[in-house]
Amino acid sequence: MNPLKKLAGETAIYGVSSILGRLLNWLLVPLYTNLFVEAEYGIVTNLMAYVAMALVILTYGLETGYFRFANDKGYRENVFSTTFFSVTTTSLFFLLGVYFFYDPIASFLNVGDRSIFIVLLALTLALDAITSLPFAQLRQQNRPLRYAFIKLSNIGINLGLNLFFLLLCPKLNEYFPDLGVTRIWNPDFGIGYIFIAMFVASLFNLILLIPDLVKIKLQFDVALLRKVLTYASPILVVSIAAQINLNVDKMLMPKLISDASEALSQTGIYGANFKLAVIMTLFIQAFRFAFEPFFFSQNKDESSKKLYADVLKYFVILGMLIFLSVIFYIDIVKILIGPKYRDGLDIVPMVLLANFFLGIFFSLSLWYKLTDKTRFGAYMAVGGAAITLTLNIILVPKMGYYGAAVAILVCSIFMTITSYILGQKYYPIPYQLKRIATYFALGMFLYFVSTYIVFDNHWLKMLAKTPLIILFLVVVFQKEKLWSVLRRVKGE
Repeated sequence: MNPLKKLAGETAIYGVSSILGRLLNWLLVPLYTNLFVEAEYGIVTNLMAYVAMALVILTYGLETGYFRFANDKGYRENVFSTTFFSVTTTSLFFLLGVYFFYDPIASFLNVGDRSIFIVLLALTLALDAITSLPFAQLRQQNRPLRYAFIKLSNIGINLGLNLFFLLLCPKLNEYFPDLGVTRIWNPDFGIGYIFIAMFVASLFNLILLIPDLVKIKLQFDVALLRKVLTYASPILVVSIAAQINLNVDKMLMPKLISDASEALSQTGIYGANFKLAVIMTLFIQAFRFAFEPFFFSQNKDESSKKLYADVLKYFVILGMLIFLSVIFYIDIVKILIGPKYRDGLDIVPMVLLANFFLGIFFSLSLWYKLTDKTRFGAYMAVGGAAITLTLNIILVPKMGYYGAAVAILVCSIFMTITSYILGQKYYPIPYQLKRIATYFALGMFLYFVSTYIVFDNHWLKMLAKTPLIILFLVVVFQKEKLWSVLRRVKGE
């Protein structure tokens, strides 16, 4: 099969599960931001930032390590069982750690008398870590449909439980008090039902994966695990640093802003507006899920470098198209968050661009994974994390959440440029820099032009900006002769 067609097809399937699933999940954002005050949603944003960081630590880079060794005939038989049992064991130790240090953790996270949140999140984290390798195996085995089915089921359960506890139960209690809905629902538990829904959905993931888990051979190769860990340890550093770049602002904001209530409110506003970059985030996630096993499988092909260069160019085109679409139609996109959260809309362009550059960085990062120079990935990620931490500490106390947006954008640009320079030294790829720079510059020019299109009527303003997107597409189609490219992808 044509490799571009294969990548496009798998990206589409992963994209359906990610985009449709996440969009259903993102429909909860207007629910949360209309039900809860900014400070309450700030608690959710803060805790979820820690969850994202903890999950990276609990999987410690073994997903990428698994992809690396699953393609090696000498290790193919044992690598899944070895990495799976390793992650499962460490996840159980994590739960023990949370049990013994329960009070200090609850105190550090400032959850007050709602420490049950910590229990729910710890159980959810352990389940997600344990199922991470089975999901990686589905990707490695090119089974995107099963992957998508389980992921969508997870999202459906999460969505359904949120709607049940946060919308249906309050209405039933209000209009039909004799039903006794309070036997299963506590009106004072509030945001806690968000975490209950997450836990049940993750448990359901594990249940659906049982048919795959029962096939695991009881094999544990210590020598192989050492090799995987040696390869994956820099990836872990990269992943931790990446989470610092993405989430340290939400973790530190309540501690960097002196007024405690204002700090949680700003965290809530920042978290809500950060999610308006959802379309860019989902595109990058779908691309990443398909691209990582793809470039490992293609690296021995003589034309692989030309293929990687084409992938980056098309990624930039689609990324800029998403950026322009979200910004030009922000009056539609903003309905995802409650009115009281919309003071933070100014950060959306920076968040979109930050995610865009992080996507480019991921595309560029194949060089250190294919050459087994993963330590360079760690160096770049740590450098980026240092920039993010430093800028947050300097800017957030002075500029609030706006400073956090500046920090993540600067960090993502730094990492992208650094990865390109090092990649061309150790694994040169003929990227079409002039063409890529042209599309980026055109996109940014059209964005700045759009800022001068001002109408009181939102629909008229969006209509007036639409020709700018058409112009971008016309330029791309003309320069790329895109119809021939589409025929190539279709295998014609």
